[in-house]
Amino acid sequence: MDSSSQQGEGKKNINAVKTFPVPFALEDIKKNININTNPFSKFSKEQLINQAIQLHQKGNIPEATKCYQYFITQGFGDHRVFSNYGAILQDLGKSQDAELLYRKAIEIKPNLAIAHYNLGNTLTDLGNLKEAEISYRKAIELDPTFAIAHYNLGNTLTDLGNLKEAEISYRKVIELDPTFAIAHYNLGNILNDLDNLKEAEISYRKAIELDPTFAMAHSNLGNILQGLGKLQEAEISLRKAIEIKPDYAEAHSNLGNILQGLGKLQEAEISLRKAIEIKPDYAEAHSNLGNILQGLGKLQAAEVSIRKAIELNPDFAMAYSNLGGILIDLGKLREAEVSFRKAIELNPDFAMAHSNLGGILIDLGKLREAEVSIRKAIEIQPNFARAYYSLSLLKIADKNKILQNHLFSKSILHNKLKKDKIDIYFARANILHKEKKYEESSKYLTLANKLKLDIQPSKPEIIFNKSKVLLIESNKKEINQKEQGKSPESIFIVGMFRSGSTLLESILSMNPNVDDLGEIKILEESFFVSRKINQSLTLPEEYLKRIKDLKNQSNITTNKNLFNYQYTGIIAREIPNSKIIHCFRNPLDNILSIFRAHFTHGNEYSSSLVDCAKVYLDQDEIMTEYKNRFRSKIYDLNYDLLVSDPNQEIKSLISWLGWEWDNKYLSPHLNPRSVSTASSVQVRSPINSKSIGGWKNYKDMLKPAMEILTQADKYRDIAS
Repeated sequence: MDSSSQQGEGKKNINAVKTFPVPFALEDIKKNININTNPFSKFSKEQLINQAIQLHQKGNIPEATKCYQYFITQGFGDHRVFSNYGAILQDLGKSQDAELLYRKAIEIKPNLAIAHYNLGNTLTDLGNLKEAEISYRKAIELDPTFAIAHYNLGNTLTDLGNLKEAEISYRKVIELDPTFAIAHYNLGNILNDLDNLKEAEISYRKAIELDPTFAMAHSNLGNILQGLGKLQEAEISLRKAIEIKPDYAEAHSNLGNILQGLGKLQEAEISLRKAIEIKPDYAEAHSNLGNILQGLGKLQAAEVSIRKAIELNPDFAMAYSNLGGILIDLGKLREAEVSFRKAIELNPDFAMAHSNLGGILIDLGKLREAEVSIRKAIEIQPNFARAYYSLSLLKIADKNKILQNHLFSKSILHNKLKKDKIDIYFARANILHKEKKYEESSKYLTLANKLKLDIQPSKPEIIFNKSKVLLIESNKKEINQKEQGKSPESIFIVGMFRSGSTLLESILSMNPNVDDLGEIKILEESFFVSRKINQSLTLPEEYLKRIKDLKNQSNITTNKNLFNYQYTGIIAREIPNSKIIHCFRNPLDNILSIFRAHFTHGNEYSSSLVDCAKVYLDQDEIMTEYKNRFRSKIYDLNYDLLVSDPNQEIKSLISWLGWEWDNKYLSPHLNPRSVSTASSVQVRSPINSKSIGGWKNYKDMLKPAMEILTQADKYRDIAS
């Protein structure tokens, strides 16, 4: 949620000077003002002071000022003179002078609550919050019904980080004045910060009931509703805030965040760009836009946006953390590590940054350091769901069981969003799997994936339609491949997720001439660019250009975007010097591994066993078609055979590639490369066949997938 700036607006101190406002600011008051004293001589001291107060009440600040200055020079020792003149100077921004006058008023009349209150306001302006707290408390001691003093005390306590005490102050304000809309609003802010989202919702709704045009309350209500998982209601609240205040940059930014949660990424981008148009120096909006662009796959643009946020606010820890996430997607893992460490340097208690650092250290093979970082995240934020999930991926022994006991407690689920519950359920499933409690693990896997589908439904038909379109495209007229020998060798690893592709990539990258590109989408991007009207570059030219843009000078590249299986025909026909390796394994082992993997946005089918089976059959059918047409260009790599007899299978593969044999290909776990996939932990272990046949432990859970697979003749007996 992006509500910090809104909360700041809501907590402006309300300055009260007795019973009248002082709305005017005027030019600097001259120190030596000539005052006609004749009119003053006709009246008593009390009459003169009352006359000055009347001028002040009517807004005649220059004349009131002359009177107060005259009284002070004449030695009038009246608290009202010093207190009210202090109020004028405070409105002029002369806080230090105002402080002296308020202190003089208090010296004359120690029990003057308004003077203690206004002194508190002045001390707040001067940044002396501790002293301001003392002054507000004194004002309240003298007048317990002084609602605005309770309110400003709440603001000061909030700024001091004393949220529980601030909550008490705001509740007292509301008790004294139930119609005080801003007090309800600020109470909502406090309750939000205290993770009491349901009560925060009630407070914001009360503020809106009292003031339906309170744009900030509508906006923050939207944030709370988002936190409670009520995204449609949240969208309505944010749109209402914008309707009331169209130039409300923060509301546009927050709407963008909610639209992102609803999967409306294009609309979210529009909202974030509107926020930036209204407020170009709005660092949070630039950072949020970067997140949206990342979700849209516009990684370079996302990086630019996040770096702009950092340029605007070099101390913006969240932006550094977000930048780290984008750098991971760009394959710049070591830069990502630096970014996460910078976020932690700026905010040592930033639990998410510690957790993200742990994730990148896993990818870099620094598993011990990763464990330390993730445990630090949990130490800072004991209920941090994502950190528990990351920790559950590591092969560690938690001897005291404290963290594990908490992970399985009811309290960790209290007030948790769906996305957090998903992480917790996957973490529980992983722990139970390690303990070989497969039936219980099945229960949590099912719960986790059901919640994922509630948030983002599976749409496998998009995958199937794309496969058909690209199959048709590959059947078009033959492409003339020129100068094939001069092109670098392009190896494409295709197939299903969790089919052994990461292990294969590690094996191949033991060759010093190989540069593994990871799972980047440059082939698909190159394809769409090359098909544009008036595009001068062909697909291979565009693809090779993009590889060079990655500062890649290697003779051989491996591209492990597995869904390139849909482009197999186009690769075989159009990319010079290309080779395709199709990874596959037992379908039920494959589907189980996908269902357990907790994939991110864009792979929603992975949360449905039925759709996993359908996608498996789609790639199997498509690859069979392409193998019939391009047999010499495609190598079959059976993962089950690879891990059962690595010596034979790897030698066969290296021979097909035409490479010179080296025994180092048999030890891919010694490869120091970074791995940012779901297999980042497993790939650090020697090749083994432990996962073969694992589906039998989850046989009951996998029945929906079996029903789909057995409809194909090839897999009719798969479960026997």
